[in-house]
Amino acid sequence: MIQSSEGIEIPASLAEWCDPRRMALVVYDMQIGICRQIADAAAIIERTGTALEAARSAGMRVAFTRHLSLPKKWMGAMQLRTAMTWQRRDDPDAVEPWFLRDAEATRIVPELAPRADEPVFDKLTMSAFDSTALGFALRDCGVRAVALAGIALEIGIEPTVRQATDNGFAALVIEDACGFGNGQARDRSMATLRFLGEAIITDVAGFCGALAGAA
Repeated sequence: MIQSSEGIEIPASLAEWCDPRRMALVVYDMQIGICRQIADAAAIIERTGTALEAARSAGMRVAFTRHLSLPKKWMGAMQLRTAMTWQRRDDPDAVEPWFLRDAEATRIVPELAPRADEPVFDKLTMSAFDSTALGFALRDCGVRAVALAGIALEIGIEPTVRQATDNGFAALVIEDACGFGNGQARDRSMATLRFLGEAIITDVAGFCGALAGAA
């Protein structure tokens, strides 16, 4: 049952949080070039697809994010440093921008293709809330919570969850629909989120069941 204090309603159950009028599903960076780097990408695509179809069927708003690379001329010191780390290069001149706007690697995998009414927020940062209009769009639509699925949990989903809270949104992590590149780093991220206690953590079955309960 929803609790309240000073006129502020606080959902208490998973089904209450998953009210399609107040929550949006954010599919994080499910791009061709990113999925190729993840060992269990096929399973993550399938589980994310299950959550996506449940959200669509419930009438929940859905958004996608994509990680972009800028053209080489616009890659500054931090972008080059990050690219050198990811690409294991010692020379910045050897770096290649992997995720240019129109590159095949940048596209969302076809199994999860966004519909015409589902926005795609492009970003240069790890958090989906940093330097994008996602937060504005959510507030403008009266959305107070986001559910997250995609890749990679230890790189971009954790900072997105934590910045969601800092921006006044509840964040729900669909844990088994979040892929990762490094298992130990993934475990540390989940341990941190559980320790902080701000995130709501569930799995695909729980999310789908909560949507059914909300309906």
